[in-house]
Amino acid sequence: MTTTATPEKTFIRQLLGRTDYALISELVEPGSSVLDLGCGDGELLAWLAENKQVTARGVEISPARVQRSIAQGLSVYQGDIDAGLADYPDQCFDFVILSQTLQEARHPLRVLREMLRVGRRAIVAFPNFGHWTMRVSMLLTGRAPKTRLFPHEWHSSPNIHFLTIQDFEDLAAAEDFIVERRMYLRGDRRLRLLPNLLAEVAVYMVRKK
Repeated sequence: MTTTATPEKTFIRQLLGRTDYALISELVEPGSSVLDLGCGDGELLAWLAENKQVTARGVEISPARVQRSIAQGLSVYQGDIDAGLADYPDQCFDFVILSQTLQEARHPLRVLREMLRVGRRAIVAFPNFGHWTMRVSMLLTGRAPKTRLFPHEWHSSPNIHFLTIQDFEDLAAAEDFIVERRMYLRGDRRLRLLPNLLAEVAVYMVRKK
């Protein structure tokens, strides 16, 4: 796997209480059009609209969260991203964001393909199941891992696809996605070395060839 490996770590500020949001905000260009999938209460969309003057749209499955997003003046509709994005034509957004939701999707590959159909670039953030604590937990307990990064019991976890950074790299290569940016987080630090083992969260920006 190709990485931009250098020995130093860089402190990452939080945005709205999340470091992955801070990295995503670096990638989104001012004045661009953005679709946020699984946008929750619309906090990130609202921040991008206010601070980067983006044209913001969102999709969220929870009716209550959709209402809270609309109350902020955002254009968000209720929908299931697993069902696709048929309401949107090809290449109608500059960026499509999927943050901490890929592992919860029933059909993650379909979701990624749809992101790159409707968007020129996809920004994907996900927790890294290959982190060393996950490996040690499974080795020592013989049970589904339960760590700070994945605190749920196996039967109540929203995560149904446990992917690693290497898994995403392999998928990107198989699908001929061009990876424009790779960024890895360990707590509030940007990680450069051994990301599949040491990174807790990965943020990718990809596009089609």
